Amino acid sequence: MAETKSGLVTGDDGVTRCFWGDAPQIYRDYHDSEWGFPVHDDRRLFEKLCLEGFQAGLSWLTILRKRENFRAAFAGFDFERVARFGSRDVKRLLADEGIVRHRGKIEATINNAQRTVELVESEGSLAEYVWRFEPDPATRPAVITRAALMEMAHTRESAALSKDLKRRGWRFVGPTTVYAFMQAMGLVNDHLEGCQARLQR
Repeated sequence: MAETKSGLVTGDDGVTRCFWGDAPQIYRDYHDSEWGFPVHDDRRLFEKLCLEGFQAGLSWLTILRKRENFRAAFAGFDFERVARFGSRDVKRLLADEGIVRHRGKIEATINNAQRTVELVESEGSLAEYVWRFEPDPATRPAVITRAALMEMAHTRESAALSKDLKRRGWRFVGPTTVYAFMQAMGLVNDHLEGCQARLQR
């Protein structure tokens, strides 16, 4: 496996992928079937916003390997159920070795679940709300290269979504975290030019 100057790699299966998406296998599966593919399901959107918050200061690989544990711990990221978590649940989660045991992030997830319930009541759905921040294709780079990607740690749209979420009381939703969410949930297509997944999405 050799990376090209454009940031592409061709795996042992003959598939050309983004530089980060070939190995280990859990990354390959995530890159090929999830990352960057448009999501309109409220629970999946809520899950991703929460997990991006847990990732702060860690690698996504760490979170991805623990994702099933997170799902079990947080009621499958059913935000209506998580919104009802109390101090006993916080204590349980702080004792759960299968997740990231960070009190601030755990309490933020419960808070964000409560804010999601409010948002769905006022906006119709989380999906309807976040997709309003999908950028105009005309504002995007003409070609997505590794160099172009490295210059987009956050964008005007991710800053706007971050600001509005914070106004609504959300936590751990800075512009960089929100842009990673937008990339993963397909609000933007940041698969590199020449990546097979870019053509499939």
